[in-house]
Amino acid sequence: MCAPSKMVRRSSLTLLLCLAAAVAGVLQVRGQRAPSLEGFITIDCGLPEQSSYVDPVTKIRAMSDAGFTDAGYNRNTSAEYMGQLRMAPNYHNVRSFPDTDRGCYTLPSLTPGSKYLLRALFRYGNYDGLDRLPVFDLYLGVNFWRTVNISTAEGVVQAEVIAVVLDDSVQVCLVNTGSGTPFISSLALRPLENTLYRQVNATQALVLVDRRNMGDTGNFTIRYPDDPYDRAWLPWSNPKLWLDISTKEKVQENIGSLRLHAPSAVLQTAVTVLNDSESKTVELSWKTEMDHVDRMLGCVAILYFAELQILAGDAVREFNIIVDDGPNHPYRPKYLVGDALYDVKPHECLSRYNITMVATANSTLPPTINAFEYFSVISTANVGTDLQDVSAINAIKVKYQMKKNWMGDPCAPKTFVWDGLTCSYVISGRPRITSINMSSGGLKGDISSYFADLKDIQSLDLSYNKLTGSIPNVLAQLPSLVLLDLTGNQINGSIPSGLLKRSQDGTLTLRYNKNPNLCIDNNSCQPTKRENNFKIVVCIVVPIVAVVVIGALVVLLILMVRKKKGSTKSSKQQDRQHLDNHRFTYKELETITDNFKIVLGQGGFGTVYDGFLQDGTQVAVKLRSQSSSQDVREFLTEAQTITKIHHKNLVSLVGYCKDGIYLALVYEHMSKGNLEDKLRGKNDKDVSLTWRQRLCIALQSAQGLEYLHKSCSPPFVHRDVKTSNILLNKNLEAKVADFGLMKAFSKEDDTHISTVRVIGTRGYLAPEYAAALQLNEKSDVYSFGVVLLEVITGQPTILESTEVIHIVQWARLHLSGGNIEEVVDGRMQGDFNVNGMWKAMDLALKCTEHDPAQRPTMTDVAAQLQYCLELESEDQNRGNANNNFHMMKDSSRDRDLPMM
Repeated sequence: MCAPSKMVRRSSLTLLLCLAAAVAGVLQVRGQRAPSLEGFITIDCGLPEQSSYVDPVTKIRAMSDAGFTDAGYNRNTSAEYMGQLRMAPNYHNVRSFPDTDRGCYTLPSLTPGSKYLLRALFRYGNYDGLDRLPVFDLYLGVNFWRTVNISTAEGVVQAEVIAVVLDDSVQVCLVNTGSGTPFISSLALRPLENTLYRQVNATQALVLVDRRNMGDTGNFTIRYPDDPYDRAWLPWSNPKLWLDISTKEKVQENIGSLRLHAPSAVLQTAVTVLNDSESKTVELSWKTEMDHVDRMLGCVAILYFAELQILAGDAVREFNIIVDDGPNHPYRPKYLVGDALYDVKPHECLSRYNITMVATANSTLPPTINAFEYFSVISTANVGTDLQDVSAINAIKVKYQMKKNWMGDPCAPKTFVWDGLTCSYVISGRPRITSINMSSGGLKGDISSYFADLKDIQSLDLSYNKLTGSIPNVLAQLPSLVLLDLTGNQINGSIPSGLLKRSQDGTLTLRYNKNPNLCIDNNSCQPTKRENNFKIVVCIVVPIVAVVVIGALVVLLILMVRKKKGSTKSSKQQDRQHLDNHRFTYKELETITDNFKIVLGQGGFGTVYDGFLQDGTQVAVKLRSQSSSQDVREFLTEAQTITKIHHKNLVSLVGYCKDGIYLALVYEHMSKGNLEDKLRGKNDKDVSLTWRQRLCIALQSAQGLEYLHKSCSPPFVHRDVKTSNILLNKNLEAKVADFGLMKAFSKEDDTHISTVRVIGTRGYLAPEYAAALQLNEKSDVYSFGVVLLEVITGQPTILESTEVIHIVQWARLHLSGGNIEEVVDGRMQGDFNVNGMWKAMDLALKCTEHDPAQRPTMTDVAAQLQYCLELESEDQNRGNANNNFHMMKDSSRDRDLPMM
């Protein structure tokens, strides 16, 4: 339900209580059936091709890295380090990358937009016999992950990140920084539920600094199958400082609350104060070393608690959690129920952190803690090359067996662009390949047709290779190509007419010298006598067959036209009869509007007036002005179309007027005006829309557009989706209005509609429509993405300050630092679920992708907004259920607990 409701006051600066949801059969204890391994990728780097084995601890199968990378060399760890790791076969060998600046692994078959845990392990073991400890950088796709600093030959360095993967694959790259050869021992990927780690979104990821299981576990690291996501929980116990406590009972998680669960096996142990201690304080302190470029992005901590002891009748365990002299947060753990305290917003990263838990005056028992995780934040806002370009250039790479530095993303980061490639970079879209120079590259075989998929390419130099075959005709269709150099190859056949024409009119520089078998002029292309005889036969037979076929088609066409005329005439009569049932005279409109007394709004069609029918029904009368660009045909199209479509989120037509020169449409009245005015605060008396209200309005608008795209026959494109065309009734329910520019698809297999002129509103026009007059449903999706950005930010589509900037560019620019609060409308005063807000922002940016193919459908958009709304409702319910935690009054929600 999207009915307006009072929001629970909260801030992204606070530390929230998360009562993690229990899911039967997900968290496993020893002896139970292991959870699913679906989606797990485990690579032993440097293992011989086609080799694999089952890990003796986790029972997870590890495979060779052949097929995941095409660079580097397999090397074995030195014999002196082999014996130490009999139970860890993944440390017996490595893959090193001495010949390239960037060596990459590609992990395929992922679900775009999902969260994954990626873990890389490094153990030098003097594999190269040089006794030189290297330092190099690690990248997640095109975004910096961390620096790998190998400090000892026998030690293991772990790099773990939790991130949203936007595409169907992800790359992990090792970059040579001049301080030794990069290498890697193993690489793993684990799928996560999207409800986990809510600080992770499309523009920021969490890098693990430490993950600890508190209490004596027999020096046992808890992993899969006890943890279904194969997180590694390292034990931490110190008998000199703490008393270890434990239980064999399974620790559950509260049903119906957020899922930030630690496994039961982790929560079954904890630490508290020593028995002989008079203190009721538990302190944790450790030094943190983070190899990151930007520590200012902040850190995030998650603390896990569960009461493991049955308390006597009057016993109380309550304690304040204090981090670095921050505010007190009183808390009571529940018996055998796992809870988690976590940072919503990253806080400042320091070099040393202290967590103190002090018993309150009401408490008869000392504090306990079961586990914790600590992460630093990295930005993942950089985007990779256009996916079609990536697919094409990788196919070209495979065909010609290109080596060079052709690894990782072709264009990003800019410092690692592939040799011979030039790329374009824009703020609001992905990089595109604009130039390829493969001259003297030893290329063999024919010219790949995949070059034609590089739609932004301007220059293609394939000169002085050993290319054979003909020139693909599709190269003539590349719109931006201005230079094609084929000099010095073994190409045969004729030059495609499209390329010749472009060469002759000066739009393309075509070079083809030194191709002895290439047909250049008509004389060299004359057919032989045998070929001529064959052509004569064809010229006689084909016309005869064509006449017979055409005659049959003409007869069939006449019959179909007659049938269609009868059907069309009947349909038009029905439409006109249907319209006539809702027809008003101009005199009636004067009465309805009290002589057009009250103006509700103004648009390109004309003025909208307030009115009342005889039965008291309030209506809106849209009267066409004489200067309107909409002609009678467009007016009748809107009237006829809207009488046929009915949806709760589309404005209903009550009737129309076509009386001499007067044209008008009579709609249901929407008493709360339009979304644009609500967002801009046009009425000073209006209270700003809450985030929940904005989500409901966006969802309902998306459902109306989805109906036009999917449920109408034929489907319609609205063409003028904008905030001023989203109207609100007294209950703030949204309905899409203004259907005068709608366009229908005539065929199911149409990819787009070509129009003769651009119609719509500045700031909302999709790039392909504005530039090439190509229109389809994805054009509406782009416009809706702009609307969603307005809903989130409260900003207009075009911002004018020191420079004019579009809202899409403005949002991407301000999100590059990973702080969504910089762009969220301040009038909401922090009343929103941060994860839901990020998800909505990610959705808006996907809707406004430059390439229509990368945009979701309106069905997908509506589903994602529904999920955002569920997160908001869940967050509200959680806030209502957790009043016991916020004992210091509600203002405690507005403080930031500076965790670890």
